[in-house]
Amino acid sequence: MRAVQCREWGGPDKLVIAEVAPRDPGPGEVKIRVRAAGVNFPDVLMIQQKYQMKPELPFTPGSEVAGEVIALGEGVDDFRPGQRVMAYCALGGFAQEAVVAANACFAMPDALGYEVAAAVLLAYGTSWHALRDRAALKSGETLLVLGAAGGVGLAAVDIGAALGARVIAAASSDEKLSVCRRHGAHALINYRNENLREAIARLTERRGPDVIYDPVGGAVSEPAFRSIGWRGRHLVVGFAEGAIPSIPLNLVLLKGAAIVGVFWGEHTKRERALYRAETEAMIGSIVKGELNPLVSRTYSLEHAPEALADMAARKAVGKIVVTP
Repeated sequence: MRAVQCREWGGPDKLVIAEVAPRDPGPGEVKIRVRAAGVNFPDVLMIQQKYQMKPELPFTPGSEVAGEVIALGEGVDDFRPGQRVMAYCALGGFAQEAVVAANACFAMPDALGYEVAAAVLLAYGTSWHALRDRAALKSGETLLVLGAAGGVGLAAVDIGAALGARVIAAASSDEKLSVCRRHGAHALINYRNENLREAIARLTERRGPDVIYDPVGGAVSEPAFRSIGWRGRHLVVGFAEGAIPSIPLNLVLLKGAAIVGVFWGEHTKRERALYRAETEAMIGSIVKGELNPLVSRTYSLEHAPEALADMAARKAVGKIVVTP
């Protein structure tokens, strides 16, 4: 089968498209014919050896897939050959076939297409867990989303609006912000053109947001946290800007606020029952039309390195997917 391979650490230009030997599923595993694979920022970090997970070379990146079951390992009776499924696989998604733990698979509703199904488990799963569980976001509260046009950011805008929050979307261009507006944002901040703290103060009448969703890190985290409201919750989701910020703890005290870590990948392992319940509920909301995931572009398997390069350059709006 054909697959993207990382054979040396580096950027997307180091990736190769190769013929690799397919493997059969082992006990508790499912083999999937991959119709679509979501592209995520951790994929970019992983090939550079900058992510928490550091696989051995060579490996195939790609952490979420959608397709049909083509083989079952011993002991798997929850799925059947030919069934459409979506799965979080962590590795191996950018290939024509993927072998995935059965307990990481979900039955794919008839109403979902492959591209959307491959684009929601990580981004919408992260944002659902962050906003509903970690932040306990309530209707009527104000949510500030940094990096709001990216995969997890736009998911947070969508979920926050569905929960009845007032959503302020912050992104780096007016074009990206227009997408956020279409997905439920009530107010917009272009933090390339505006002073972030001044814009937050203006849009919240100086009360500050109740919840900050922060997948960006770097230079925007501290000014955002300095603007947070009393008893606010600052969700640490990731560091797309590259730098890991340092926030003075006296600010946490003065604001009566909380800095809350969101490690969705570890959540899927440590709290599996809750994770599966969250995911089923999230998929249900998408099927009902309460949430509206955006897949802005698809790439062939041969163009998967370009997809990762676009992700690294923060050109992607919403989600992008590879279609083997």
